[in-house]
Amino acid sequence: MSFTELRSDLEVIQQWVKPDSQVLDLGCGEGQLLKYLQTHKNVRGYGLEINEEKITACIRNGVNVIEQNLDDGLTNFEDKSIDTVIMTLALQAVRRPDLVLDEMLRIADEAIVTFPNFGYWHTRFYLLFKGRMPMSETLPYNWYDTPNIHMCTFRDFEVLCREKGIRILNRTVMDDQYRVPLRIRLWPSMLGEIAVYHITRR
Repeated sequence: MSFTELRSDLEVIQQWVKPDSQVLDLGCGEGQLLKYLQTHKNVRGYGLEINEEKITACIRNGVNVIEQNLDDGLTNFEDKSIDTVIMTLALQAVRRPDLVLDEMLRIADEAIVTFPNFGYWHTRFYLLFKGRMPMSETLPYNWYDTPNIHMCTFRDFEVLCREKGIRILNRTVMDDQYRVPLRIRLWPSMLGEIAVYHITRR
């Protein structure tokens, strides 16, 4: 798997993962990121996933995977047993995002989290002019069948981090194509669709 096969958000994430470290990827999908990290950074890691087809894909790709629902907690992992825990585009889909963050930083020194921005300008205007829950490429579901049960803005997430004593080490904000154009850098809370946060409690 080459570097160019990674989405831009995963390219950012891999830069924040130390070589020869131990990684846990929550909601790892088909294991693309873990496979890259194993091949290029000699990372030892596991993925957690509940979708059976994606679990099969992980095994086929040589990625260690555990079938586990994030809402059931991470009690099977000891304190500080992992170097970095990663969760991409799943924070908004868990029952208690705040508790998942606590668990991530209990078992690891650092965590990397990505999620869609409910404060994106299109979302705001969709609500204003249509009076309905917004749908887009980033949020393609109806309100009644969406897995996204806890949408938030970048500011919401940063306030939660401050309340929990979580320190933000890095942040990158992107559009829906995982690009970082100048306009997003100038006004990330309004024009950014997806954020990548690198956090710690150290």
